[in-house]
Order: sequence, then structure tokens, then C-alpha cells
Amino acid sequence: MDFNVKKLASGAGVFFTRAVQFTEEKLGQAEKTELDPHLENLITRADCTKNWTEKILRQTEVLLQPNPSARIEEFIYDKLDKKLPSRTTNPELLGQYMLEAANEFGPATPYGSTLITVGEYQKRLGGAERELLQTSAATFLTPLRNFLEGDWRTISKERRLLENRRLDLDICKARLKKAKQAEAKAALLSEEVDKAEHELRVAQTEFDRQAEVTRLLLEGISSTHLNHLRCLQDFGEAQATYYAQCHHYMQDLQRELNKCANAVSAPHHTAAVCPDPVSSAFLSGPSSPGATVSSSSSQKPTKLAMEQTQLPGTGNRKAKVLYDYDAHDASELSLLADELITVYTVPGMDPDWLIGERGNEKGKVPVTYLELLS
Repeated sequence: MDFNVKKLASGAGVFFTRAVQFTEEKLGQAEKTELDPHLENLITRADCTKNWTEKILRQTEVLLQPNPSARIEEFIYDKLDKKLPSRTTNPELLGQYMLEAANEFGPATPYGSTLITVGEYQKRLGGAERELLQTSAATFLTPLRNFLEGDWRTISKERRLLENRRLDLDICKARLKKAKQAEAKAALLSEEVDKAEHELRVAQTEFDRQAEVTRLLLEGISSTHLNHLRCLQDFGEAQATYYAQCHHYMQDLQRELNKCANAVSAPHHTAAVCPDPVSSAFLSGPSSPGATVSSSSSQKPTKLAMEQTQLPGTGNRKAKVLYDYDAHDASELSLLADELITVYTVPGMDPDWLIGERGNEKGKVPVTYLELLS
């Protein structure tokens, strides 16, 4: 018990002495040991990395999950180290409401069948969003959190320890200076000066050792930047895949809605219904040459579509696959990212599709998944 009290009293004394030294430095009444310029630059760079990592992390969380209540729930589950229950995305919920409404209005009616078509695609969009959220959390958000909650805490701890060592060093310098002044006035024995010099040497050694430890940790920020760079690339790829899927789904939905519009405007429209979105090859390829052209065909074509229209019926070009693509029926060709295939078009073909060949395999491929090569 006595030992604990003495230790507590000693610790309180050290804390008070450091507080006095720190206050006098702020008031300009005491000298301060400056850090090495290289170490100062490392500290500034580390602080910048920490601040911007926090901002990027918070804004990415807002981007992926705009609902503040949902973000708080995710934070609590993460701190409790528990798995977050699966949450339905907004497009999935919208799609479910549309399907339930279709059952109420009658799936055989034009409105009901259209609700089914749009609802199914909304659920597909929701699934793509869920995949984006999961991929982004694993490849981007988690590494950023690990840096802030792991590496940065270690760096901060060592920096605080370095600051304490610096204060101790300056305290010893001040004591030695006073001891020499007192010795000059013959008011202090030389033993006190020797003791002060010994304490200064010890403090200088401890300070130098801690400065080296802190420097090594701060230089590791360069590795952190490289790691975050890879994570940023993964995040960009996840977004590119998500938006490509959404674009493809909406193109297919537009074709389905055009079929519904044509069916409703048929002569016997009272009995007409939209094609079944499941039986009409959901997420399928382009319409047949004789099918009605989409209303979007009157809009300005994209650069990729313009390049495609310049392909003659018998001309072949090489194309690089940007994303994986799974064929939805026997008329389509499955693709793997980064592979090279031969593509060409045929008269009357949907401008959003090309014929792709890979060895003995051939089938329709979406142009949004390709980069045409010269």
C-alpha cells in the first residue's frame, strides 16, 4: 500500500513538473527543444493523412448509406463485433411493393403486368446495389477504419510518449542551467551539478530513442498510402461494375416497356397484356430485326454506339472485355474481364449489341461491356 502511494505521488510529481514546463514554454519563459526537420515533416504528413482519411471515410459512408439511423446501427453492430442483419435495399423494397400491387390489380392486366416487369428489374437493381455495398465495405471502408483504429492509435501513443520525453529533456536542461548558475555563486556543491548532468544524459538518451521509434512509425505512412491506393482502385472497379450493371438492366427494361406499349396499342388493346418478364428472357439480349426500335434510338448515339454502326456486316474488330458478363440464354456469349474477343455487327441488329466470337464460341454481347480496339 505504501509503495502504491509513493508511486502515485511520484507520478503526480512528474506530471506537475511537465505541466509547469509546458506552460512556461507556451508563455515564452522556458526554452523548448525543437524536433528534427525531417521528423516534423513526417508528423505534418501523418496528420494530413489522418484528417483526410477520416473525411473520405465519413463521406463514403454517407454515399453508400444516406440514412443516418442505418449508419448508427451499423456502427453499433461493428463496435459490438456482431454481424449486421441483412437489410433490404430501397430498390428491392420498391420492387416488392410493385409485385404486391400487381397481384392486387391483376397480373393479367396491362398495368399489372407492367408493374411485374418493372418490379422485377427494381429487385435486380437492388441486388446490384447490395453487392456494391458489400464489396465497398470489404475492400475500401474496412481498410480505412483499420488504419484509423489501429496504426494511427499506435502512432498517436508513441507521439505522446515522445512529447513527454522532450519535456523531461527540457526540464533536465533547465535544472542543469540553474545548478551551474548556483555553483558559480558558490551556493551549490559540485555534486549537484554532476547529478544534473547525469540526469540530462539519461533524458537525452531516452528522447533520442523515442524519436527514432516515432520516426520509423511515421515513415510507414508511405506504405499506408500504397495500401489505400489499392483500396481506392478496388472501390472504383466496384462502382464501375455496379453502374454498368444498372445501365444494362435499364436498357433491357426499356425494351420490355416498349413491348408493353406496343401490346397495349394493338387493335384489340382491351385484351392485350405485356409480355411476361420471366418468359420473355428477363435480362435477355436484343430484339429481333423486325422488332420495334426503342424510343431512345432517336437520341444522340454514344461514342461506342457510333463506332459500332461503322462496322460493316463482314468487318471484324478486336474488343477488350471491361467486366465479367454471364450469358442469359443460348444466343449470348459469356465474357471474362480483360479478355480479347472478335466482334462484328449484322444489318438490322440492335445497336446496343454486337456478335462476339472467341475461338469456336459465338453469341451476342452487350457493347457497354466492351472497349473497341483500333
